[in-house]
Amino acid sequence: MESTGVYWRPVFNLLEESHTIILVNAQHIKAVPGRKTDGKDSQWLADLVRHGLLKASFIPPTETRDLRDLVRYRKTRVSEPSREVNRLQKVLETANIKLASVVSDVLGKSGRAMLEAIPDGVSDAEALADLARGSLRRKLPQLQLALEGRVQPHQRILLTRILAHVAFLEESLQQLQQELDQHLSPFEEAMRLLLTIPGIQAIAAAAILGEIGCEMTRFPTHKHLASWAGVCPGNKLSAGKRLSGKMSKGNKRLRAILAEVVWTISHMKDNYLSAQYHRLVRRLGKPKAVMAVAHSVLVIIYHVLRDKEPYRDWGANYFETWDKQRLTQPSLRRLEALGYNVTLTPKQEVVA
Repeated sequence: MESTGVYWRPVFNLLEESHTIILVNAQHIKAVPGRKTDGKDSQWLADLVRHGLLKASFIPPTETRDLRDLVRYRKTRVSEPSREVNRLQKVLETANIKLASVVSDVLGKSGRAMLEAIPDGVSDAEALADLARGSLRRKLPQLQLALEGRVQPHQRILLTRILAHVAFLEESLQQLQQELDQHLSPFEEAMRLLLTIPGIQAIAAAAILGEIGCEMTRFPTHKHLASWAGVCPGNKLSAGKRLSGKMSKGNKRLRAILAEVVWTISHMKDNYLSAQYHRLVRRLGKPKAVMAVAHSVLVIIYHVLRDKEPYRDWGANYFETWDKQRLTQPSLRRLEALGYNVTLTPKQEVVA
């Protein structure tokens, strides 16, 4: 069973003492050998509670849990139209219609107009290609070739049903988004703060708030939040030797959201986080660089929500001015090896 508060595979235990219910992660409770009955296991858990050895898991408030359910459900609904598009492509390929080879989005305005005309009985390739709009009209000869096919009666039925289902899914997603916007009213300040961070848009901000909430008092430091989310290196040390740095499981949904945010940041060039990504990706590769920047983004989120202050970017040239000596020493050594005596003089700033 998976709890709404903590995302671990093992079963959780509900313990009640002094009218307080504690949700505990079963992975943190090591079973004693020989205690394999429910009665003995209950005694062992009660003894741990009396000695304060059980730590309560993170359970967000009701508003946050409601937002979490809506955001997660929205994510599943977003992926459903893509399945219908794949079915649509299969029907078109079976009918020898190669529309996807010419049109980048078969469900765009031009593509949808052509697809809706096929079930209505339009089979002439020139008439279908003439439905193209905008810049796609430059490809009329290619469209005519791509639309030369043989659509059977049962395939027209399939196209009608698929297009109707896609329209239903799109309308349902719009209604769900409107309902989600209503549940975001208690999080207006937190949303405004998160939107100041590069790479975070409204949907990502709502998903992040649904996973961690807007009150950071539950996490003593940003390190606790990073550990809970599973975006920091693991800690496994034995006999003074580090055995593994593998990340813990953590919150896989939050980690996926942060990875999407970092992927957006990787296409930017005007902020600190993008400079950090491009600096790390050359040395670590993309997967590790994404997780490293995701850790930085989560730390920023923690401080922004805790201090109730917008994000202030350090700039894209932060790493170039951060450690001047480390950047200049290799060049100095190379020049000295060539037989030059080099003296560095700081450049004086010209006041206009």
